[in-house]
Amino acid sequence: PMLCPPLPWTSPHTGAFLLSPTKLMRSLEGTVQHQRLLDSCPPADLHGALDALTQLGNCAWRVNGRVLDLVLELFTAKGCPHLGVPAPASEAPRPPDGRLPPGASPAQKAEVRRELARCLKVAREMHSLRSDALYRLSLAQHLRHRVFWLPHNMDFRGRTYPCPPHFHHLGSDLARALLEFAQGRPLGARGLDWLKVHLVNLTGLKKRESLQARLAFADEVMKDILDSADRPMTGRKWWMQVDEPWQALACCMEIARAVRAPDPAAYVSHFPVHQDGSCNGLQHYAALGRDSVGAASVNLLPSDVPQDVYSGVAAQVEVFRRQDAKRGVGVAQVLEGFISRKVVKQTVMTVVYGVTRYGGRLQIERRLRELSDFP
Repeated sequence: PMLCPPLPWTSPHTGAFLLSPTKLMRSLEGTVQHQRLLDSCPPADLHGALDALTQLGNCAWRVNGRVLDLVLELFTAKGCPHLGVPAPASEAPRPPDGRLPPGASPAQKAEVRRELARCLKVAREMHSLRSDALYRLSLAQHLRHRVFWLPHNMDFRGRTYPCPPHFHHLGSDLARALLEFAQGRPLGARGLDWLKVHLVNLTGLKKRESLQARLAFADEVMKDILDSADRPMTGRKWWMQVDEPWQALACCMEIARAVRAPDPAAYVSHFPVHQDGSCNGLQHYAALGRDSVGAASVNLLPSDVPQDVYSGVAAQVEVFRRQDAKRGVGVAQVLEGFISRKVVKQTVMTVVYGVTRYGGRLQIERRLRELSDFP
């Protein structure tokens, strides 16, 4: 991260860091086709992309000190893998003790070898995760009382990413919870309501409910929210039981401060609210093609409850599966009861990013292998 605003992007090779050369478009080593196209593009055609990246890089950030203190407390103890804080190597599983008896069978020897390999693999993974977390937390501690900036560049699709690889706002739940905007804004008339809706979104408990239902749920659990903010490690620990625990905790603390302010509407908040598209690629296709059915399934048309395109596709696939099963297709008969939203989701999402038929087949195979009862 930079301690001053990044250089504005002025060409495919000029922008972002002051000293380190940075490419406008990240690509694999040795690939030249995209770079050649970029270099031959008239400069005026790139102004929109360059300005967008400059604008993203100009957003100033700071570290959320209260969350960082709690993470460091867990990290210096024995970690907590459930909350995304890796445990030290001392917590790794121990390989089996003792020597094998002289007459041990080949099967017993193979079992011991397998167990040794498993313990070694787990220990190496734990070391890697611990080192990564240590590096990220060291950066956060170093930047604790400073304002910093994250220069951005993009990939060949035009998706934008922060250049610093370890500490940024598109990381894991823990990494996101450690960051907040350096520049605050008053919450305004409905800001507190949106904070509550955001918290409920982070819990993952009301995915299919309307915004009003989510708001009502937040008011119902307000005691748990305030308890989480005041006594995160000693209270009822409601925040630990949700989908995105650290972001939820940071949001609980922000809601507590806003609720207790003399005027919540005037309370200046620095809290970032992340928002996600519903299968973003399909949203673009539906908008470009004026496709009203597609638009409804990816939430581009007004609706009281959120629509889910993946469930819709799974239902459509199930219709075809039943027809094939009646005709005696063996694969269709074996797949009965296994066509779920989770199985189709990755392939539906990547179809619009150019996944091949072969790649899509592998994705579905991987999802089916993850199911414990799939033959």
